[in-house]
Amino acid sequence: MSDDKMKQSILRAYAPASIGNVSLGFDLLGAALKPIDGSLLGDEVDIEIADTYSLVVKGRFADKLPADPSSNIVTRCYQHFIAVLEQQGHAKSTIPALKMTLHKHLPIGSGLGSSASSIVAALHGLNQFFAEHFGKAPFTDNELLLVMGELEGQISGSVHYDNVAPCFLGGLTLMAEHKDQVALQLPVFENWYWVSCYSGISVSTAAARDILPKQVSMADTIKFGRQLAVFTDALYRKDENLAAAMMCDVIAEPYRKSLLPRFDESRTFAQQHGALAFGISGSGPTVFAVCDNLENAKIINQWLADNYIQNDTGFSHICQLDMSGASVSHS
Repeated sequence: MSDDKMKQSILRAYAPASIGNVSLGFDLLGAALKPIDGSLLGDEVDIEIADTYSLVVKGRFADKLPADPSSNIVTRCYQHFIAVLEQQGHAKSTIPALKMTLHKHLPIGSGLGSSASSIVAALHGLNQFFAEHFGKAPFTDNELLLVMGELEGQISGSVHYDNVAPCFLGGLTLMAEHKDQVALQLPVFENWYWVSCYSGISVSTAAARDILPKQVSMADTIKFGRQLAVFTDALYRKDENLAAAMMCDVIAEPYRKSLLPRFDESRTFAQQHGALAFGISGSGPTVFAVCDNLENAKIINQWLADNYIQNDTGFSHICQLDMSGASVSHS
């Protein structure tokens, strides 16, 4: 794209919400979500050439973020990106200043990968923008994932990829955390519906980690490893029943559910109405139910909307996995 066209064009990057842990895979599994009704469940970042850098924050949850743009994670993404461009030998005079607009659609502290969505949208958008400007993307996908995890760690307090990886790559991902392969995309069951309900309260990742024990028993460690191994094998062998049977959280849920009002009641209802699995999305308070048919998903979705949601900021969606992950468009 020519410089003149770039000056007139706005690049919009989108990154979907995600489920961290997926119950059985603490810090190691993640899934990207896409509501079946076409509604937006993820953050967007607009990028356009400007005279000086600026960040504008809009959207339903914009007022929940710091008012100072310099402390926003999107600004940190931009600063990191520019520093890398200069390290790669690009002269400052060749790097255009940008106006960035964050459309904050995801609630903070929701367990839906809110910070990851902003980070992925910003960095994926910047990578695509400068690919068009310089003729080559500054980062490979794997390099970009490493940066995403680093910046996510600045917010959550520790580097983990179970939100940024599915948000960026799409689908269901397993964290390898190898320098040459951060995450692996796993097979999925396309007929599964993922009911995702945010209660409206906030649970910080740091607080949700503090409630966990510092050590895990040998029995739970063995069960955790067995479940993750069998689940992964079942995905490849297309054994839905066995995969669903493994979706039980022995690491975090026994402790974190105390932070979530009506969790046990919600799980009981979901299981009695055909849910294959029910668990906490990331650190909570969002919960998810997996169903293999739409009718059960509708029943559970309605009950959660009526009973699990605590205030008017909550919402519930019937989703399937977003297999595309982060995307860009131009206007």
